[in-house]
Amino acid sequence: MPGKASATAEARFGDLASPLIEEATRHASALDGNTDPEMLHKLRVALRRLRTLFWAYRPLLEEEFDTRQRALFKYLATSAGSARDWDILLELLHALHVEGLDESVKTHRAAVLATSIETIANADVKHVLLSGLKEAKHQLNTGRRRVPVERFAKKRISAARGQLKKRIKQALRAKESNYAAYHEVRKAGKKVRYLIEFFEPDIAPGLRKKVKSLKRLQKRFGALNDVVASRGLLADSQGALPDDIDTKQATRALKTEQKHRFKAARKAIR
Repeated sequence: MPGKASATAEARFGDLASPLIEEATRHASALDGNTDPEMLHKLRVALRRLRTLFWAYRPLLEEEFDTRQRALFKYLATSAGSARDWDILLELLHALHVEGLDESVKTHRAAVLATSIETIANADVKHVLLSGLKEAKHQLNTGRRRVPVERFAKKRISAARGQLKKRIKQALRAKESNYAAYHEVRKAGKKVRYLIEFFEPDIAPGLRKKVKSLKRLQKRFGALNDVVASRGLLADSQGALPDDIDTKQATRALKTEQKHRFKAARKAIR
């Protein structure tokens, strides 16, 4: 990596993107029917980080290319996350002492995982990610301007923080039933955190310290999202469950837990 005095945002891109692509490729190639939930989570996180990185570089990339790449990352991350969502539902049911749904949830998880593996395999993750990296580097290296990485990082982090503040204001005005507003806070908080971590060597120490509070925010809002997503999965799958399976206890327990986690999330942004 070039020294700070001569570092440019364009030159830094490959250093940031390559490890993420390597990680995503490694996890994608290792997927099988016995995949550990943590591997799916790591694959999804690597893809989400890539999506944030491309958002950061959007001003320096061709708009159509950037939009297409970020849509691809989102598609792959969603595919990886589908089975992980069922794992989270199962973990919540255990934590809330809800019995009788384990086998049904595991059956759905296996079916969703098989579809995810097929989707990711057909996407040829390694090829598409490396192709995207090559094209992005070409655009950055052949562009007319060169931007000092410190100035670039400060500007893009500032833009992301502005989005987060806006989302927080909207969430505070929203009702409890409007979960979408809280989901937007979660996404905006992740974006800021990832950007600070990407450009950690190039920003002021005070800004680096924001990561700790962002992690707390992410934890509270992630916990809320887990329950909301789990309630959705359970509601959507009721028609496919055996007739002798009663989901009322699970539905009540998740609804109550969501109220607790909503309060905790709201408290974190007041």
